[in-house]
Amino acid sequence: MSRSTPFASRILVLVTSLVGLVAFFYPFFLSEVAAGDNHAADAPIIMLMLGPLLLGIILTDINSHAMNSRVVAALGMLVAINAVLRLPAGPGDSPSFFFLVILAGYVYGGRFGFLLGSLSLAVSALLVAGIGPWMPFQMLAMGWLGLTTSLLQPIKRWLNIADGSWWEVALLAAFGWLWGLLFGALMNLTFWPFSTGESAISWQPGLGLGPTLDRYWAFYLLTSLGWDAARALFNLLLIVAFGKPILAVLRRFQLRLNWQSTENIDQRT
Repeated sequence: MSRSTPFASRILVLVTSLVGLVAFFYPFFLSEVAAGDNHAADAPIIMLMLGPLLLGIILTDINSHAMNSRVVAALGMLVAINAVLRLPAGPGDSPSFFFLVILAGYVYGGRFGFLLGSLSLAVSALLVAGIGPWMPFQMLAMGWLGLTTSLLQPIKRWLNIADGSWWEVALLAAFGWLWGLLFGALMNLTFWPFSTGESAISWQPGLGLGPTLDRYWAFYLLTSLGWDAARALFNLLLIVAFGKPILAVLRRFQLRLNWQSTENIDQRT
């Protein structure tokens, strides 16, 4: 595999993320929103943009030799496995759906995690009939979950944590716990601005940043925290229970696939 930086795919990840940020937050800059709309009008447009961008990331990585055919096959296999892991619903929606994205993104790099999270959400939506205006936003949130695993490598080096140690598992478990809460907080933003009203926990156009954050925090505590706390706990428990053996398998396949994430390349150069 080439050690050249896949600049084009990084730009595409950035563009995809910017599209996602605009999609999530533009309603808060409107003077009026249609109550109950919940992105029903713009979700298909976002989805039409998201698909080609994800495909473009894969193609540019292949073209720059940052991915080879074996890595693409491994990505497809992990997407299929993770999509099936979403089937057992439970507290926090599907609590078994998140931990594999975290572990694979950590080992194979943030872009791989971004693709795994986004694509496995799309495939799982077909399996569980979860297609709706929320789908592109869930894909983006899962993609960001995988992408931010790249932040863990410098933290690991700073803390001088050894591969395969329980400290490494603890770091990943804490990350999974945090994202269990953050995922729910992000997804609330897809419908909260469309439920305006006189309630103290409803969004109101024209409010300043401080009052808006206060209202959202109250809304989150009353409606979402319990659900998200269950998801966060399952993320932590699954990573503690299965983190060590899965990390060992992923690293073994990393050598066989001739795959080396750019995070690890930067570490060694």
